[in-house]
Amino acid sequence: MKYHIEVCIDNLESLHNAIQGGATRIELCSSLALGGLTPSFGFMKKAGQISSIPVYAMIRPRQGDFVYDQDDIDSMLLDIEAAAEAGLQGVVLGVLSDKGHIDMPLAQQLCDRAKLYGLGITFHRAIDQCVDWQEAIEHVVSLGCERILTSGLAANVEQGIEVLKQMVELADGRVSIMAGAGLTADNVQSIVEYTHVREVHLSGKSTRPSKMKNLNQQAKMGNQNIDDYLIPVTSSQAIEKVVKALSS
Repeated sequence: MKYHIEVCIDNLESLHNAIQGGATRIELCSSLALGGLTPSFGFMKKAGQISSIPVYAMIRPRQGDFVYDQDDIDSMLLDIEAAAEAGLQGVVLGVLSDKGHIDMPLAQQLCDRAKLYGLGITFHRAIDQCVDWQEAIEHVVSLGCERILTSGLAANVEQGIEVLKQMVELADGRVSIMAGAGLTADNVQSIVEYTHVREVHLSGKSTRPSKMKNLNQQAKMGNQNIDDYLIPVTSSQAIEKVVKALSS
């Protein structure tokens, strides 16, 4: 059984590591610590040049919820065009109303633009904030998305395993359900066997020390609790372990 292993990254070092580990698709983001935001055009362009596997760009203009106004949507439309110009294969997006339903008029704008440029579409974990996931799946199908990234409406895939199974059953092959959030080599086999998902999503996150020789721990570049000399990167070994678990 063939599985897709999507790895979310926010730097080019992680791109190389993810591919080395056996990833079959990349979700390209900035600021993974915030759940993933839209990457820069330069990042998209370079990733598209060096990646040997499909790259999907996150289209998310800010942190927080997924309730957007038309200004936000206009910027997201431009980012979708940038992803196409950068030579990427798809985009990752989601838009909700303040009542917790998919905002279909706004989502339709985004999906139509992606289709105009021949981009694939993943509907992301905005679905995990929906009040009615069954309705949401029907809406995502009507939008023409390829897949839905979800934790099963829970904090992680282990807690959401029952809903994930139900989602796969309801989707019935019309859209792929991709399990993500807290997925590791230790739980991936049980998750896929129980839910029958065929796509999984993870970051394989680790850190490495900075290459700086002169460390000034007093001058912080942002959050005072973040160590600027500890670089977050994807671990190729973590991805390899997931690949091996799925092939066993």
